[in-house]
Amino acid sequence: MRQRRRLDARAHDGITESEEARLLASIAGGDRRAFELLYRSYFPRLTRFLGRMTRSVELIEEVVNDTMLVVWQKAASYDGSCKVSTWVFAIAYRKALKGLKQRDEPVEADDEHYPAGSGAEPEYRLGRQQLRQSVVEALDLLPLAQRMVMVLTYYHDMAYAEIADIVDCPVNTVKTRMFHARHRLQGLLASEKEGSK
Repeated sequence: MRQRRRLDARAHDGITESEEARLLASIAGGDRRAFELLYRSYFPRLTRFLGRMTRSVELIEEVVNDTMLVVWQKAASYDGSCKVSTWVFAIAYRKALKGLKQRDEPVEADDEHYPAGSGAEPEYRLGRQQLRQSVVEALDLLPLAQRMVMVLTYYHDMAYAEIADIVDCPVNTVKTRMFHARHRLQGLLASEKEGSK
């Protein structure tokens, strides 16, 4: 199931991992068209990812642009030891942390709208939308380190090893953060359910 979701996500982006590596090699040679293609592929993904760290549209755009500038300038330094997406998300994560520290802004999740599936009954769609909103609000209450592990795992379909590379910590730390995040989310969602009765 996880592999199928990952393939579906790649198909949605329109660029495979091997094509991303080729684009990055072309960017290292100064190919602006290759950079434009990679930028277009990553802009929505990075925007969603960064939206989980801060609601500041200005900061999100700044971090995406700073990240892609590093990609343009440092493409030749990419050594293939990880996926291109891991390399790009790690740059974005570090830039976002730096931006948040400089601005001293609170860390929040965005209020992304999730469209309901077609053909569903209105009550079912409303229930799904309310559940999604509850999850977004509960994620917002997690500490940043735990929230980023959840977001990278469930919203960007990344493996623990990739996340460890992005947030620069051991894989076991990622697993521990995930354990605590799941436990805390379960408690937050259960208490919300109790409160709505």
